[in-house]
Amino acid sequence: MKKVISIFILSFIFFSGKEKRNTAVMYKNTVSIIDPNFFTQDRYATYDSIFTQHPQFIAKKFDFPLGKPNAKGYYNAQKFTKNNHLGDDWNGNGGGNSDLGDPIYSIANGYVSFAKDIKGGWGNVIRIIHQYKGKYYESVYAHCQTIKVNKGDLIKKGKLIGAIGNADGKYLAHLHLEIRDNIFMDIGGGYAKKTEGYLDPTKFIQKN
Repeated sequence: MKKVISIFILSFIFFSGKEKRNTAVMYKNTVSIIDPNFFTQDRYATYDSIFTQHPQFIAKKFDFPLGKPNAKGYYNAQKFTKNNHLGDDWNGNGGGNSDLGDPIYSIANGYVSFAKDIKGGWGNVIRIIHQYKGKYYESVYAHCQTIKVNKGDLIKKGKLIGAIGNADGKYLAHLHLEIRDNIFMDIGGGYAKKTEGYLDPTKFIQKN
């Protein structure tokens, strides 16, 4: 009887210990997988490599994307945070569709990470990653009539990247511009009460 009890106790200790070890391993794996820093560091490394190899495309200064460099001939029709807006909506002074097809320029040196028609309320979208003073920023240009760059392009400030559009007739022509200090966010919805990860485009450009 004692022998049976001893075997049972030893078996319990063995399997309990094994379960704990496995749990610890699983816990470690889970932390590695869901830890945002793991992937963030990896993705930053990609851009670090790009700009280390091509330092001439590191941003030095920012200009407005229309009427360069100071948005001459355009006005900010819907500013950052107005109606929970996450960017600036730039219109030509003539109003309506007077600015349809006008050129859009890159606000700074950078790397084109996305250039595609995503349909819906966004239409043609261009996303550019900027390394500036050791940090990363993203500029987003939406509702474009045309796209003049491709994903993977390294471009200079003032480069023609597209033309003002209206998302296939969904709006009057304008440029929706966002600047983000979190470069790994999804495209989003353009409007939200929470502005974490988004910067006031006009203030940022004027300051930098």
